[in-house]
Amino acid sequence: MSTTLIIVLVVVGLIALWLVSIYNNLVGLRNNRENAFANIDVQLRQRYDLIPNLVATVKGYATHERELLENITKARSAAMSATNISDKVVAENQLSAALNGLKVQVEAYPELKANENFRQLQMELGDIENKLAATRRFFNSATKELNTAVQSFPANLLAGMFGFRREPMFEIAAEERAQVSAAPKVEF
Repeated sequence: MSTTLIIVLVVVGLIALWLVSIYNNLVGLRNNRENAFANIDVQLRQRYDLIPNLVATVKGYATHERELLENITKARSAAMSATNISDKVVAENQLSAALNGLKVQVEAYPELKANENFRQLQMELGDIENKLAATRRFFNSATKELNTAVQSFPANLLAGMFGFRREPMFEIAAEERAQVSAAPKVEF
């Protein structure tokens, strides 16, 4: 075997190892993102389980707020039946908007706010919402890492060939963005 052939084989071998390394890194990042969304699913399951209890408690006090409660129930069903990450993001944004509407309506019922069951459910829901926020941040971080790798040279060459693409972040809905961007009103 000639020295040139050995050098060519070593170079080809190193290039192959380098390409395998890039591919494996992309697979790891994609799996990390999927795992992060699975963590969101765990929190969402708890949220879904709490919502019927919250709605039932509110129904006892807010009988004329039927449309709001129906919207929450519909949004919960849509969120539970969403099958892929993009659909779940849209459905979860709708459910969050419906739950925010509930928070506003509850202000009109001081006796409901004083109800121990309602307060406990609100605290549990608040805890889950905080956990969801943390898991969404982790998901977005994993998505950012994947997107950076997919778009960076030379990984972008392999990414396109193997079906890796830029993935969407978990963002708030456009209608909520205006509400979140506005300064909060503080009244005494």
